[in-house]
Amino acid sequence: MLENDLIWQEFMRCHGAEPQGRTLDPSKRLLEYNDGELWDLIGGRSESPDAKLAEVTKMLRDCTVPSE
Repeated sequence: MLENDLIWQEFMRCHGAEPQGRTLDPSKRLLEYNDGELWDLIGGRSESPDAKLAEVTKMLRDCTVPSE
C-alpha cells in the first residue's frame, strides 16, 4: 500500500534511515504485517498489545502529523 510506504519513508526521515536500538526489532516485526493490519495500527483503528510495537506505532503516527 502506497500510504504505508510513504509513512515508513517519513519515519526514516524523522528517526534515521536505519532503525536502531529499541526500535530495531519492533520495526522489523511491523514490516511483516500485511498492509491492512499496519494501516489499522497507524490509523488508530487497532492497537497492539505489545508495548514495543505500540511505541514504534506511536512514533510512526507522530511522524505523519503535520507540525504547527
